[in-house]
Amino acid sequence: MISCSCDQCEIKSIFFDTISSKSLDFYCAARKELLVEKGTRFIKQGDQIKEFKYLKSGLVKLHKTDSHNREQIISFGNPMDFVNIHNIFGNDVYDYSITALEPSTICSFDIKIIKDLVQTNGAFALKLINTISLSANRIISDSLKIRNHSLYGKVAAVLLFFADHIYVSSEYELPISRKEIAQYTGLSIETVIRSISEFRRDGLIKVFGKRIEIIDKEGLELIYENS
Repeated sequence: MISCSCDQCEIKSIFFDTISSKSLDFYCAARKELLVEKGTRFIKQGDQIKEFKYLKSGLVKLHKTDSHNREQIISFGNPMDFVNIHNIFGNDVYDYSITALEPSTICSFDIKIIKDLVQTNGAFALKLINTISLSANRIISDSLKIRNHSLYGKVAAVLLFFADHIYVSSEYELPISRKEIAQYTGLSIETVIRSISEFRRDGLIKVFGKRIEIIDKEGLELIYENS
């Protein structure tokens, strides 16, 4: 039997819990796996959707360019967030781009294979729909958390997000630039820089280049909650 090396893949249950053992070899052989470097845009807004791509490992940003050529970051995601499977059935082209923020492993199937599975395998279709719905709900929830806060609260939310949900550590290397924080929060770069500087001055964080260490998490959470 062909090995798919999917033991650590968050999306494996969608495929392999709903596919008969007799068919596993076919889907394993059809799957492609690619390691992409940091900064690689592996899904491009406007490109035709030819493959079902998903993130096996790594960290990405989902972003969109508007009609005025302005870049806006919609969401960040790791494999558990499934940010790269949202519009594969709704359109013929991608509505957004996805770029790797860290070295990442991308797996893909020909889109025709996935569409055939959806039409012929009800259990697979239900699991896929549930996964897409949960991912969309998370993006909406994260967006509302940002929108409902003032400038300091928005920047605090970003720092806490990476600490709590991505790295699970109070010390980490911030994977995005100040400009990208601005693109995500809707703030100016100057406001982002000033907010981080004030957090550092107030003893809430330490900053060493892109290295962030949260010193006073309770204080940062109070800013997030109250501003």
